[in-house]
Parts: sequence; structure tokens; C-alpha cells
Amino acid sequence: MKFTKQDLLTLLIGLFLFASCKNPDGVGLDVDPSTAITGTLVNNEPIKSQTIKEGDVTTASIGSYPLGYMVDPIFGKTESSVAMTIVPGTTSYDFGTSPVLDSAILVLNLGTQFYGDTASTKYSIDVYQLTNKVTNYKSSDVQAYNSALLGNFSSKIFPKTPIKIFDIISGKADTLKTVPAQIRIKLDKDFIQNNLLNLAPAATSTAAKFVDYFKGFYAQVNKTSTTGTGGIAFLDLTGTNSYLQMVYKKNNTTSGRDTVTVNFPVSPSGAAANIKHDYTGTEVATQLLPANANTQYNVTYLQALAGVKTKISFPTLANFTNTYGKAVVNKAELVVDLSAGTFANPFAPASRLSLYRWDIAEQPTNVPDHNQGNTGDSRQLTDAVFGGYYDSVRNRYVFVVTAYVQDLIDKKLTDFGTFLAPTSLNQFQLTPSVTSAGRAVIGAAGNATNKMKLNIYYTKIN
Repeated sequence: MKFTKQDLLTLLIGLFLFASCKNPDGVGLDVDPSTAITGTLVNNEPIKSQTIKEGDVTTASIGSYPLGYMVDPIFGKTESSVAMTIVPGTTSYDFGTSPVLDSAILVLNLGTQFYGDTASTKYSIDVYQLTNKVTNYKSSDVQAYNSALLGNFSSKIFPKTPIKIFDIISGKADTLKTVPAQIRIKLDKDFIQNNLLNLAPAATSTAAKFVDYFKGFYAQVNKTSTTGTGGIAFLDLTGTNSYLQMVYKKNNTTSGRDTVTVNFPVSPSGAAANIKHDYTGTEVATQLLPANANTQYNVTYLQALAGVKTKISFPTLANFTNTYGKAVVNKAELVVDLSAGTFANPFAPASRLSLYRWDIAEQPTNVPDHNQGNTGDSRQLTDAVFGGYYDSVRNRYVFVVTAYVQDLIDKKLTDFGTFLAPTSLNQFQLTPSVTSAGRAVIGAAGNATNKMKLNIYYTKIN
């Protein structure tokens, strides 16, 4: 048989390709061999999942406070109100001789986050005076307030749209300036005149004395007057970004009457959110029934604002060695798919999920791969590598859990419970998130198309 040069070249290429396929279990072909994942893939480990109620959480000094009301076709009704303590900008503040109020506005600076409808919902927000000063900060704590309405905001909310306001400068002409998005609520002039402007300087000699006297404000959504599906705004109460602005006239010995503006800021440490969820008539409520605790559903639920989370477990992972032999886990990924048809604007999927475990005392703790602050464990990963961020292309979340799976297989750790829950985009939290309002419906074991999976790439060793 004769071979032409072309035949010989074809034969050599074929032999080369055949030789390159010696490892059919290899993962990561067409990539740099130094970064390729090799090993046998196991992706049929069963995962049990269950929707459970989040516990209570403190809302003290969280900086970003949820205020709003929304009706979600899957998660039912959610509302959050905010109690706010205001303090004088300076102690022993003197309003001067015969002050007369021109206007009083409660300015609530909006943060960068908003969840829900901004296009069509008209929000109605009522403001009252607190009956008592804020001393309880749990998300379930109800703050008492006086029944007299002090002010109302009725409008759409545009959280990313700057607004123009007049800057009042004593002795000079008012100037128009642009400020970040705000909710501005006009308050009853007589109330502010009688309860603040007529105060003697001694009443503001210390912040504590003033708070004992005035207590603070309570803002809540008027559910009857609010139209549309609603949403949750997040108020920026850090620093002096939110405040009570009072514009008044006072006597001046040289120029007669002066127009003065003064701000009493909202105290970042004196605010609390009261959060309520009503799951009546929803599948969430069905899954939360004690009688259904052991039922495996097609989907489970996750909702921020101290709502619900998903508890997962890996019932056969402790027997992995008995099934596959002693193994080194090269990489393990938990892939969490959203259930199809459960998300659409304005109720978008949570931007980020947290993944953590219970210790023996059923206290939340990080998995080894995300054991932040433990410099003694070289296996810990950065946030970006560990994952949990929403993949809008594949509609899923992926976590790298190599160290956690290895420790479960080797029985260095016991699976007392592993949890998925929404968390803040910029702050991974083990406690229920109240600085996010995102939610997700994820595929469970019975879901044919969006099932949660654990991908384990391992190498068998002697």
C-alpha cells in the first residue's frame, strides 16, 4: 500500500487526536491544562430541601432601613415601617426670639436599593409621633405611636432620580440645588411650632434629654391609599443624610426678621424597623405547616426581610467512600436553579444568596470554603470565587463548596443543617437579611427541569 504525504499527515493527526482522549472523565477540555478540572463527576447525590421561617433579627444600626408595602403573587404581603429618633444638631439649640415656623419637612434620603414597582405604584406614607422612645430593635417589635397624623407623602418613588430643592441661606437669596433621591414629607406646622420651636434651650441641652421629651417619628405605608403592587424602599439613615428640616423666622436686633433653616438629623443608632409577612393563601404558608415539615416539594422558597429560607441536607454524602472509594474532591459545586416562571419584574430574583451551616449548637456558621477571618484555613475562598451571585443568563446561583464536601465525606464535619437565604449584595450575612428585599423560588428534588444539583469532581485514591 502506498501512502501519499497527505495520507501520512492525516494518519498522524488521527493518532494525535486518539492519544489526546485517554482521560474521558476530564473536565475542562480546550482550556489551559494547569487550570483544568480533572476527575470523575458525580452529580446524582440526593439533596433534601425544606422551606422554614426565618428567626427574628435586630434592626439596630443597620444603616439602610426598609420602608414599604408590597403584594407578591407568590409570597403574599410584606410591609415594613420605620421608627426614627431625631436629635439636635448642636446641644442647647436656641431657636431665638419669637420664632415662627415657615415649613417643616421630614427628609428621608433613599439608598441605592429599591425592590418592587417604581413605574406604576403610587405610594402613600403616613408619619406619626412615637409614644415612647425607641428601645426595642427586633424586626417583630411593634412601636407604639400617637394617632394624630403629622404628615403624608403621596407619590411614585423614583429611587435613582435626583431632585431639585431650594437651599435656604440666612441673609442671602434662596438657591436651587440638585440632591440625591429623597422622600420629602411636609409635617404639621402647628405641631412642630408647639413641640419644637417653642422649646427652651434647656430642653436640648443634651441629646438624651431631647429624646426623652420628643421621642421621635414613625413612618408607615398607608395600605388603603397605596395603589399597585408596591415595593420596599431602603432609607439611608447613616450620618446626617436624613433629617427634620425646619425653616422659620426669628427676630434679629440689627436687621429685623431673619429666615433660618435648621436640621435635626435622624440618629443612625436610634432607628428600628418593624417587618411583617402575611403568607395567607400561598404555597409558602402550606410548606410552613408543621404537618408538612417532612414533605419533599418541587420547589422551596427564600425571602429576605427576615422572611423564609431553605434548609438543605445531603443524606448520603457521609457514605460517599463506601460507594465510590476513598476520594480527594478536586472541586464541588452546589448549583441552585430558579424554578421557571417564578420571577418577573417587579419581583426580580434576589441578587445574592448566602450559604451557611449549623454547628452542633444549631448556631449559624460559615462553611469551610467561606470561613471568613479564619486565616488558619487555607481553603477559604473570596466572595467572588465562593459564589452565590445571581447568574441572569442561566437563572441560577452557584457555590464552590469543595472543602465543605470533602469534610462531610471524611466525617470531619457533621451535617446538622445547611441553609440558603437571600443576603445583601455587598454584605454576606449569616443572620436574616433586612437590608435586602429580594426573594427566590428554587427547584427542589421533585423538580424535573430545575433541580438543585451537587457536582462533585473527585479522584479515587488508595
